[in-house]
Amino acid sequence: MEFQDYREEMKYLRDYLNEQGYLYYVLDAPVISDYEYDRLNRRLEELEAEHPEEVTHDSPTQRVGGKILEGFQPYSHEVPLESLQDVFNGAEVAEFCEKMDEALGAMVEYSVEPKVDGLSVALEYRDGVFVRGATRGDGRVGEDVTENLKTVRSIPMTLPDKLPRLIVRGEVYMSRAVFEEINARRELEGKPLMANPRNAAAGSLRQLDPKICAERKLDIQVFNLQLAEGKDFLSHAETLDYLASQRFKVIPHKTLSGTAAVQAEIDRINDERMDYPFDIDGAVVKVNSLSDREILGSTAKFPKWAVAFKYPPEKKPAKLLDIVVQVGRTGVLTPKAVLTPVRLAGTTVTSATLHNQDYITEKDIRIGDTVIVQKAGEIIPEIVEVDLKQRPEGAQPYTLPEVCPVCGAPAVRDLDGAALRCTGAECPAQLLRNITHFASRDAMDIEGLGPAVVQQLVDSGLIRNAADLYSLHAADVAQLDRMGAKSAENLIRAIEKSKANDLSKLIYGLGIRQVGEKAAKVLASHFRTFDALDAATAEELTEIDDVGAITARCIVDYLAQPQSRDLINRLKAAGVNMESTAQLVDGRFAGMTFVLTGTLTRFDRKTAQGLIEERGGKAAGSVSKKTTYVVAGEAAGSKLKKAQELNIPVLTEDEFAKMLE
Repeated sequence: MEFQDYREEMKYLRDYLNEQGYLYYVLDAPVISDYEYDRLNRRLEELEAEHPEEVTHDSPTQRVGGKILEGFQPYSHEVPLESLQDVFNGAEVAEFCEKMDEALGAMVEYSVEPKVDGLSVALEYRDGVFVRGATRGDGRVGEDVTENLKTVRSIPMTLPDKLPRLIVRGEVYMSRAVFEEINARRELEGKPLMANPRNAAAGSLRQLDPKICAERKLDIQVFNLQLAEGKDFLSHAETLDYLASQRFKVIPHKTLSGTAAVQAEIDRINDERMDYPFDIDGAVVKVNSLSDREILGSTAKFPKWAVAFKYPPEKKPAKLLDIVVQVGRTGVLTPKAVLTPVRLAGTTVTSATLHNQDYITEKDIRIGDTVIVQKAGEIIPEIVEVDLKQRPEGAQPYTLPEVCPVCGAPAVRDLDGAALRCTGAECPAQLLRNITHFASRDAMDIEGLGPAVVQQLVDSGLIRNAADLYSLHAADVAQLDRMGAKSAENLIRAIEKSKANDLSKLIYGLGIRQVGEKAAKVLASHFRTFDALDAATAEELTEIDDVGAITARCIVDYLAQPQSRDLINRLKAAGVNMESTAQLVDGRFAGMTFVLTGTLTRFDRKTAQGLIEERGGKAAGSVSKKTTYVVAGEAAGSKLKKAQELNIPVLTEDEFAKMLE
C-alpha cells in the first residue's frame, strides 16, 4: 500500500492495528498472524521514533509505559463500586426473587451472569478517550492503576461514541491458560509459584513496573455501566449491549423471569464453569430494569436489587490407590495421590497433590484410605480429609523417601521450610532448569542460550549437564530447529567466551541453594580460587560477612555430593576459569554500604554496583542504620524517604561520580 506521507501511513497503521487488536483480544477472531501484527507494529514504532510529535494516545505502541511508578495514588469513585450480598442455596435465591416481586408488584425480569473471580476496577472515559482506571478499594476510594490497565489489551483506549463522560466497571482476571503458562516458566526459573489466578491478577495489577504487568497478559470482563453522560437506558441488558458496541469485552449474560428459570441458569453456569477461560466463584442475579433499581435502592452495604450466589466447593469421596513422588525442576520432591476417578467441577480427577511430608502427617493420609477430595480454588485437586471409618486394616503411615527417586542423590529437607529437595547437581529431573540458570546473564552469561535452545539441546541428547556445553560442536547445534550455521557458530563462541568469566559467575551458576549473585561475589572475593572455597569448612564460611549458618551448610553439603564433584571436575577439564579475576581499583569504599534508588542517568544500576564493589564497598538493596550513603537518581521514592528519616547522607549522581574519580 502506498501513502502520500508519513502521517497517512501512521494513521493507517494505528487504525489497522487497533482493529486487529479488537478482533484478537475481544472477539477472539484474529484474521492476521502474530508475525504480521508484530511486523506492522514495529513499522509504527519506527515512524513514531522519527516523528514523536505525531504519537497519539490511542496508538497501540503506547499501552506499556516505560517509567517505573513510585506508588499508586488514591482515587475517589464518583459512583461507588458496591459489593453484593451473598446467598448460598436455592431457598435463599427464591426468597430474594419473592422480595423483588413483592416490592415491585409484578414478576421481575433478571439478568443472570457468571461472577468472575478477579479484581474489580472502574474505567473512566472522557470524550471517548480512556483517561483513568482504578481498583475498587473499599468501594468509595481505590487506587489509580491507569498505567497498568493500559496494558490490558482488551480495554479499548478510544470508543466509537464520544460521550462527555463514561464510567464502566469490570473484573480484571488472569486466564487459567496464562496462569499455567506463567507458573511453568517460574518453576523453570526456580521462582515461587503463584497460588491461584485471582491472586496472580491482583498482584500483577499492583506492579509498579507496567512492563511486568504487560507480561502477565491480564484480561477483563466488563459487567456494569456506572455512568454515561448524554445517554439514557431502560435496562441493564441494554447497557451491556451498548458497551459491547463500544468494543468492550462484556460479561456473558441472560435475561429471564421467575425463580425456577433463575435457579436453572445458576445451575447451568455451575455445570459449565470450566468452559469459561476465567475462574468463577458464583453467579450474580440482578434486577434488569434500571428504574426498578432506583425504586429498590441500597442498604448501607449492598444494593437491594442484586445478590451473588456462591457455589460451594464440590467434595466427593475417592480411594487413594498409591502415592507417587515427582521431582520438580527445582529439585523439590512432591508426593502425589493416585485416586480412583472422580468427577469434580466439570472434569475427571485421578490424582491430587499432597504437598509435603507435613501435610501427609497432619492429615494422617495412608495408601488404601478413602479420602474426601475437592478442587482448591476450583483448579487444583486436593484431599480435604480422610474417612477414618473406612480405613483398611493394616494401612501404614507414609514417609517420603530419603533419596531422590530419579537420580538416587540424598534428599534433604529445606532448613527454612517443609520442602524435601534432591541434592543432585546432575539430576535429570532438574536438568533444564539447572542449565538455563547456569547460562543466564547473571551467571555464566552465555548469549543465545535461553530456555528454548536448552530444551532442544536436552531433547536431542547433546547435553546431560552444564559441562557438556563445552564439548558442543557447531555442526551438531546447527541441526536444531531455527538455528542454522551462523546462529550455531555464535552460540559456540558465546560458550567459549564464558570460560574466562570471573569465579563469582561460576559459583552463582552452579545453583547452590542460598547462594545468590551477591553471596557468590563475596565468596569469590574472599577465597579467590575455587579450590580454596572447596576446602573451607562450615565454620570458616560463617566467619565471612553475609554468609550465615544455613548458607554455609548448603555450600558444604553441595560440594560433598558425588554429582557435584563430577560436574566441577568436568568444568575444570573443559578449561572453565576457577579463579577470581576481579581486581580492586582501590579500597576507598572499604567498610561502606551504598544503596541506589530512583532512575540513574549517568550509570545503569549494575554498572554502579560494580564500581562500588571494585573500590571495596558493598551495594545493598534496602536502607538501614548500617547504610553509609544513598545515591538518589530521578523519581527516588521510599528509600530516599527512609534515608532522610534515618539521617543517612544522600548523594546525587554527580556527587557519587566525584567520589569515584
